[in-house]
Amino acid sequence: MTIDERMGFNHTWEPAAGIKYITAMVKASGLYFSDLCTMNVRFPLITVLGPTAVGKTSFAAHLASELGAEILSADSRQVFRSMDIGTGKDLEDYRIHDHIIPSHLIDIAEPGTEYSVFQFQRDFETAYAPIGSRGNVPILCGGTGLYLESVLLGYDLNHAPVNLALRDELALLNDEELVARLLSFRHLHNSTDTLDRERLIRAIEIEKHKQFDKNLHGHYDFRDTPVFGLRFERKMQRERITTRLSQRFGNGLTEEVRHLLDLGISAERLKMYGLEYKYITMYLEGELNFDQMFLLLNTAIHQFAKRQMTWFRRMEKKGIVITWLDGEDGLKLNLQKALALLKSG
Repeated sequence: MTIDERMGFNHTWEPAAGIKYITAMVKASGLYFSDLCTMNVRFPLITVLGPTAVGKTSFAAHLASELGAEILSADSRQVFRSMDIGTGKDLEDYRIHDHIIPSHLIDIAEPGTEYSVFQFQRDFETAYAPIGSRGNVPILCGGTGLYLESVLLGYDLNHAPVNLALRDELALLNDEELVARLLSFRHLHNSTDTLDRERLIRAIEIEKHKQFDKNLHGHYDFRDTPVFGLRFERKMQRERITTRLSQRFGNGLTEEVRHLLDLGISAERLKMYGLEYKYITMYLEGELNFDQMFLLLNTAIHQFAKRQMTWFRRMEKKGIVITWLDGEDGLKLNLQKALALLKSG
């Protein structure tokens, strides 16, 4: 008798709704990691996302250890060197059984500089390509919604120069003719570029530029690849955030921000990085006392986590299927669920 028959299931596996099925299947089967991980799983990309303080890095690193994978970070602040504690790099989480999981897109920019989603997309493409050639699985892991979307939905952020002659030519066309011109270059995945005339002209300008610049990176399409989301019940999430923040202060968070100021990075620039760097800079500059700073920072991180979840729900509305794993179930069971789902795919 199969596991399905023992558990009373006779339906086709659907990733978006089947996590209860996977949980029951894993428990009923009595399978251990050694049973699940003998499979040869190969996907163009696996994504792990979730709000702050849910343990994304640890989960992704353990998953990578089981699959023979490398991790690509999708965090807008972890790209900066010397910003370790405040950005939650948690580098020790990449060590699994005395093996360091290869990671990318961390410590690739100088602190105090600007880093855009355009740069991230290009750096992702550069790091992504060799992973498959090494026979490994790429795992995208992070909580920056815009960075995740830019990869999963293949945002075209090409910095094509303004073409005034082309714009004069396009100005003579009506909207329907402009849409037809854009369609002559590429299929439209959505109608975003056609809703605004200025945006429509810019889209044509970009496509025209691509014809002459053969060195531009191509974009991948990952919208149908597995995406796992980690989450906790709200009360537990709040407790985890506050506990982690206290731990980070004990690990030298204030000293990290002071060091960045000593490097010559202006207080105004540090505040632009938000959260820890904003409020601790205000504390070091004498604008807040420690208790005021901790309270405001803690509240800001809670609000940030809520905004992250709002963004992820919006991603789902855009067609990205996220299989949510409850943190309360623990690392081992969630890994079993993820591995079973990947095996079924």
